[in-house]
Amino acid sequence: MADRPILFSGPMIRALLDGRKTQTRRLCKDQPPAGVTIIRKTIRPFGKESYHAFERRTKFGNFGGEVPVKISRGDRLWVKETHARVGDNGDDHMACPDLTRLVYYRADDVQPELSRWRPSIFMRRQDSRLTLLVTDVRVERLQDISIGDALAEGWPGAVEANKMPATKWYRHLWDEINGAGAWDANPWVAAYTFTVIKQNVDQIEKVAA
Repeated sequence: MADRPILFSGPMIRALLDGRKTQTRRLCKDQPPAGVTIIRKTIRPFGKESYHAFERRTKFGNFGGEVPVKISRGDRLWVKETHARVGDNGDDHMACPDLTRLVYYRADDVQPELSRWRPSIFMRRQDSRLTLLVTDVRVERLQDISIGDALAEGWPGAVEANKMPATKWYRHLWDEINGAGAWDANPWVAAYTFTVIKQNVDQIEKVAA
């Protein structure tokens, strides 16, 4: 088991908080070569990464290889999000009336334009409020996503998604995050399923103890 940071946008943070999001897909850093037809189950080598074996079938025979995936089942992902700390803003308007809070989160703020926000990449581990326990890891083509998986990616509903069905909504989301044409490229992605724990990753250990 390893603890790793992971970044999410404001809308996805809200989807994690209200229970709509239990999956996330991330681009595989090393893409299999063209012609790959099978991605098999996860294997665990001696190193820290997991690997998913693949096969490429050609007229000359079957050839294999591996796709490294850093996140494994059982890992804990501590979520990084856009935030502010008490003292970041000149008038400290966010510090009132609850002076016990040291961190505020843009996903919760009704007037985010009033604050000086720190990008999610700069969030410290101690300031994270969400932990994701990884329960499943798959390597697959992006466009193989099912309706159920698209729903689990945090589909906001037909009204909020401008009447787009879940898979079409996810296609737009992927292109918005990764650039125009990213969906059509149909890359290999790592699909992570997780359980959301609304606690700091280190606080979970203290409670368990």
